[in-house]
Amino acid sequence: MRDGLRLYWRYVLISIRGQMQYRASFLLLSTALFFSIGLEFACTWILFDRFGSLQGWTLPEVALLYGLVNIAFALAEGVARGFDEFSPLVRSGQFDRLLLRPRSTALQVAGHEVQLIRVGRLAQGLVVLLWAASALGVAWTPGRILFCLATIAGGACLFAGLFVLQATFCFWSTESLEVFNTVTYGGVETGQYPLAIYRAEFRRFFTYVVPLAAVTYYPALAILDKVDPLGSPRILQYLAPLLGFVFLAAALQVWRFGERRYRSTGS
Repeated sequence: MRDGLRLYWRYVLISIRGQMQYRASFLLLSTALFFSIGLEFACTWILFDRFGSLQGWTLPEVALLYGLVNIAFALAEGVARGFDEFSPLVRSGQFDRLLLRPRSTALQVAGHEVQLIRVGRLAQGLVVLLWAASALGVAWTPGRILFCLATIAGGACLFAGLFVLQATFCFWSTESLEVFNTVTYGGVETGQYPLAIYRAEFRRFFTYVVPLAAVTYYPALAILDKVDPLGSPRILQYLAPLLGFVFLAAALQVWRFGERRYRSTGS
């Protein structure tokens, strides 16, 4: 395990070194991503400026959701982008080379592409989260801060698991299935608002199939000490982020299943 992490860290350093060869490009792309993602929150701000609240949720409370889900997604995009770009490796036959190396293929794919420009989304989400934290007047005890960090980590694992599942299906389909974007990029949009505003079928999907609510909505209720109109108990809200780690572990098991049934494209 330690050797694997050390190898992955070397992949990260090599990728960062390569991207920093063009520092002006990196700064421009990161800044553009910061402001383009910021437009989404500007739209949310306009919505609340017009209507005041959304089923009892104020702008700072929704900003907390926004910050949590965007930071988590930025971390997942940064460290698991290789899975999102996996289909060319299968189509060209380059994945066969990874199978010959005495290392985990999941580790190699994860280190294949580490996108540093995702720091733009990370910074934007962090700015919104810090603003929400100051505007809410919540007592940020060490325990609450640790729980917030655990929530972000659980969310990053959840999105990373979705990237892994998307890549796994390439073993059979060769091409990446666009339907997964509805639960990755679409999931980010969904997680920016309280679960209670959606239809019952939608809520069940993002709770029991893709547990996005477990790493955004329920932890936010616990942080805010807010009563859930859906009736979830407080203990569930505190334990919910663990589902993100479980989801990633399950996704990696599915990856191993698909890998054992992989047949080369013959390219």
